[in-house]
Amino acid sequence: MKTVEVNLEDRSYRVVVGRGLLGRLDSIGEFAECVCGRQVLAVSDKTVYDLYGKTLEKCMRPAMADFLGWSIFEPGEEHKTVATLVSVWDDLVSSGMDRKGVIVALGGGVVGDVAGFAAATYLRGVDFIQIPTTLLAMVDSSVGGKTGVDHPLGKNLLGAFHQPRAVLADLDLLSTLPRREVLGGLAEVIKAAILADEWLFSLLEARGPGIIDDPELLEEVVAKAVSIKAGIVAVDEKEGGPRALLNLGHTFGHAVEVSAGYGRYIHGEAVAMGIDFSARLAEAVGAADPKSIKRIQKLISSWGYPKKPGGITPEEIKTALVHDKKNAGGVPRWVLPVEIGRARWGCKVSEEIIDALLKEGLDS
Repeated sequence: MKTVEVNLEDRSYRVVVGRGLLGRLDSIGEFAECVCGRQVLAVSDKTVYDLYGKTLEKCMRPAMADFLGWSIFEPGEEHKTVATLVSVWDDLVSSGMDRKGVIVALGGGVVGDVAGFAAATYLRGVDFIQIPTTLLAMVDSSVGGKTGVDHPLGKNLLGAFHQPRAVLADLDLLSTLPRREVLGGLAEVIKAAILADEWLFSLLEARGPGIIDDPELLEEVVAKAVSIKAGIVAVDEKEGGPRALLNLGHTFGHAVEVSAGYGRYIHGEAVAMGIDFSARLAEAVGAADPKSIKRIQKLISSWGYPKKPGGITPEEIKTALVHDKKNAGGVPRWVLPVEIGRARWGCKVSEEIIDALLKEGLDS
C-alpha cells in the first residue's frame, strides 16, 4: 500500500493506493476518521452499485457512521448532466443530511465529478470522499478537486473546485473493468510521464500495456502518476497557472468527445488522440525535441489507441474548440510537449497550422 499527500494547507488530504481497501474501509484511518459519528450518503452508478454497493455498506456500522442510503444514477458520460446532479441534490435533501455530513463517491470519473459537485453546492459545501473504481479516475479525476457536469456545447463547463477529504484507490476493483477501460486510464499515466517524468515514460515504453497485469508494478505506476498530479496541484490549486499542464491532450480530446457524441470514444482514447495531436502541433511550431515527439507518437500508436477520430470533420472539431473551457478570449490555449518530462502551457498556435493539421489528421 502506498500513500501520496496532496499538500493544500488546511485542505490537504491523502491518496491511498493499494489492494483490498474497499472491504476494510473501517480500518483505514483516512476513511474511518472522516465518517465516524457523521451522516453519510453514498453516490454511485447502477453498474458499480451492483458490484460493490453492499461491500461499502458493510463498512459503515463498524466505522460508526450514520449511513443514510444511496443516490444512484445511470452509468456513462452521457449522464454527466445537470439533470443527474439535480437527482443527487434531491436525494441529499430527502435524506436530511446536515452540514457535517459526508458524501462518499463510489465509481469512475463521472460519479466522482457529479458527487463532488453535489458536495460543493449542497448546503454551500459538505465533505466528500472519493473511492474511484476505474484506473482513469484513480490516476486523474479523483485527485485535485475538479468537479462538475457537462453542457451540450462542451465538457465540464459547469462545476466547482472542491477538494475531497480522502481518496482511496483499491486496485482490486479494476478486475471487473473491460481491458479497453483500463487501457484508457493508462493514457492519463502517459500524460503524466510526458509532463514530468522521463523514468516513468521509459518504463511505459519498456513494459507496454502489460503493466496492468503486474500487480506490484501497477501499484507503483499509479502512485507515481498520482504524485505527479499532486505536485502540480499543490503549486496551483485552481489552474491560474501551471496546473494547466494537466490539460495536455484534453483540448483536442474534449473536442473529439463532444463532436463524436459522448460514449463513442472513452475519455482515455480521446486524450490519447489529443496527446498525439499536441505532439504534432509542437513539432509544427518548432517547440519540441524531434526525438521526443517520435517517442510519444510511437508509444501512442503501439498501444492500440485510435489513430484518429473517424466520421468527424475539421469544422466540427473547430466548433467544439470554440467552447473549450480553457480558452482565453475565445482562442484555444494548448499544452505542448517540449521533451519527455517537460511541456509548455498556455500556448497560442496559429489558426493556419491548426487547420492544416486537422485536415491532415481527419480527412480520409
